[in-house]
Amino acid sequence: MAISQEVLAELARRRAEAKAGGGVERQEKRRAKGLMTARDRIETLFQPDSFQEFGLHAEHQTRHFGMEKKSLPTDGVITGIGYVDDRPVAGFSQDFTVAGGSLGKVHAGKICDVMDYAMRCGMPIVGINDSGGARIQEGVESLSGYGQVFNRNVMASGVVPQIAVIAGPCAGGAAYSPALMDFIIMVKGSAELFICGPEVIRAASGQVTSMAEIASAEAHASVSGNIHFVAENDAEALGIVKRLLSFLPGNNMADPPHRLEADLSVGEDPALNDVLPADKKMVFDVRDVIARLADGGDFMEVQAQFARNMVVGFGRVGGVVVGFIANQPMVKAGAIDIDASDKGARFIRFCNCFNIPLVTLVDVPGFLPGVNQERGGIIRHGAKMLFAYGASTVPKITVILRKAYGGSFLAMCSRDMGADLVFAWPSAEIAVMGAEGAVNVLHRKTIKEAENPAAMTAELAAEYRERFASPYLSAGNLFVHDVIEPSRTRGAIALGLRGLLSKRELRPSKKHGNIPL
Repeated sequence: MAISQEVLAELARRRAEAKAGGGVERQEKRRAKGLMTARDRIETLFQPDSFQEFGLHAEHQTRHFGMEKKSLPTDGVITGIGYVDDRPVAGFSQDFTVAGGSLGKVHAGKICDVMDYAMRCGMPIVGINDSGGARIQEGVESLSGYGQVFNRNVMASGVVPQIAVIAGPCAGGAAYSPALMDFIIMVKGSAELFICGPEVIRAASGQVTSMAEIASAEAHASVSGNIHFVAENDAEALGIVKRLLSFLPGNNMADPPHRLEADLSVGEDPALNDVLPADKKMVFDVRDVIARLADGGDFMEVQAQFARNMVVGFGRVGGVVVGFIANQPMVKAGAIDIDASDKGARFIRFCNCFNIPLVTLVDVPGFLPGVNQERGGIIRHGAKMLFAYGASTVPKITVILRKAYGGSFLAMCSRDMGADLVFAWPSAEIAVMGAEGAVNVLHRKTIKEAENPAAMTAELAAEYRERFASPYLSAGNLFVHDVIEPSRTRGAIALGLRGLLSKRELRPSKKHGNIPL
């Protein structure tokens, strides 16, 4: 029997009402402010006509106090799957025009359903957060909903990549779902991320603060380190999502999207021979080195504003997707501190989860000295770098550019910490400590009694470098596989990566290690 026109008309009416969310007027008000609606964001993220929506007609049937006459189309969240650059992706987008995007039982159930689907099918999850928080009228049901979402975040961790976009308010317990995901992108100006607002902080502690100080994209990007990228607007945020996905596999059983059909260039790059300053004490920008190594100079830096003495991000070398980790001499001389340790370790562990090889560029004088660092737990935090590298089974290539001193050398993936290939530039100094510091310890009396202490220190330091810190000494002891001209670095890494793509490494059977958190 053919379906009647009346039945089809009723279906069309219901679909239109659901897609209208909180109403055309509310949607237009958002657009007038330069904000996208929840559905605009979905349409911008996914390829045209590729999004299959789940739960379009879902809505909590039990009417709670104060909501007896309210309609909640889609229960305030759009969920489903679609394609981004011809690859399947699962997503949800909270609709602030419907009950402020608040989370209740059905709202949470929709998010959980699409996350379960993503895990079964092995596809990344993108969550766009724009919510006033728990739906108070649903009481404990809303808290249960958050718990179910958090549990899915944990179950999905290391199985499929999870990306959160903070496009509006995300407060209280709601902040923990993005925090459990792999990457957070936050929109400047329109987004807020916090546990306790200024009024609660003032009432509880007497401290006076502002939303800009504790909840803004700028604060989280540069101070707390809670987020990874800052976007000027919704469109830029979704563009960052797409670019990030272009480096990531769909799941932990798949390879990253390598471009192995690309020509394997092993030619020399003479510009790298001139990248280091003649004076060993002068700084340089390690991102200039990364730009010469990455295919087409395409490097996507992660957490660029946080712990700037450590640079991390994604690129390709010879078509192979890699995660770069590098000391940044321009900030704190590249020393590793508490924040840099956390930043580096977290990035390393993500890459290991998703089969992304690691390329480490070393120019490190040591762990940052200081009372605050010691009292803040630099031992515990620095150990995270050691643990992260030691626990990683993906291909690992290390290039020592200049300084590599003491325990910080080990923390930057030495051969003993599991590096598969270690290359050193002729400028490298690999030692327990810097030459000047070493001679002042070893020859303090001689220097003190010298007619010209500065000249004596310089002479002894030069001898120390030659006898104890030379890259050839490390190469002779098999700590370094080869000492290479800087111009040959890109080719050496590209060849090494191709050979390591078949790497297999077995570890002792255990539930999981216990990283020093």
